[in-house]
Amino acid sequence: MDVDALRWFQQVADGALVTDVAAAEHVSQPGVSRALARLEREVGERLLVRTGRTLRMTRAGAVLKRHVDAALHELDDGLAAVAALADPESGTVHVRFERSLGAWLLPQLLRGFGERHPRVRLVLEPAGPGQPATGPDVDVALVSARPAGSSHRWQRLLTEPVLLAVPAAHRLAGAGRVGLASVLGEPLVLLAAPSPFRDLCDALLARARPEGAEEWDVRFEVSDLATVQGLVSAGAGVALVPASALDGRAEVLPLTDLGATRDVGLAWREDGSLLPSARLFLDHVADVARRGHVAVAFG
Repeated sequence: MDVDALRWFQQVADGALVTDVAAAEHVSQPGVSRALARLEREVGERLLVRTGRTLRMTRAGAVLKRHVDAALHELDDGLAAVAALADPESGTVHVRFERSLGAWLLPQLLRGFGERHPRVRLVLEPAGPGQPATGPDVDVALVSARPAGSSHRWQRLLTEPVLLAVPAAHRLAGAGRVGLASVLGEPLVLLAAPSPFRDLCDALLARARPEGAEEWDVRFEVSDLATVQGLVSAGAGVALVPASALDGRAEVLPLTDLGATRDVGLAWREDGSLLPSARLFLDHVADVARRGHVAVAFG
């Protein structure tokens, strides 16, 4: 089918006058009308009927319109991808990030990118509850755990400690390094599942509980780390928090437990579909790392 005819059908179906379409597309009005008539012959159904000066969709036209919209959207995405190959500076990079990393690390990684590449559009999206940071529509993901499977490459940016947060009046406040087993039996405040950090916390707690000992008392499960620390500071319990999320409201203690750290890094598709504009972003992050703007181990 003629792509121009599909685009003109889309515009007319959305309420544009044939004369307006012709003027915008720099073609004659009869040319647009003939293209729409050819489209109807190819489909084998009447798609548009005249009501006064405007054309309205028939039932068949409404059915076709949904598919035309989807097809042209995919086509435009493809054309944009090809254009990005020719001019990486005009592309779009979709970056998804875990919420616990958005407030502090993401701004550091973006430092200077807009000045270097002003025509590259960044779409920054926090991962929703239970939503994986990676996905088929995501170019680069900022994550705190290496993605499962082999469809993504992974680069560690930094390793940060996981700390025990306790109320200011807690018996362990100021005690220095402690083991998780020292708070077994006390109420716990944890980030709600599913989340990579909750998975890490569950693994640490499972290893720290001696065989045959009582289960951990998970008293509160909340959706964000700020609330976790607020509850701890109010005396509701103790919690595990990553060092980067500290807000000063709770006392924190280093842990002696093996594995009380989390790796933070970038993940990106390895299937060859990554556009040059996304490569520009990855190169920029590598440069930020080399300049020492973040504490990284970027190989």
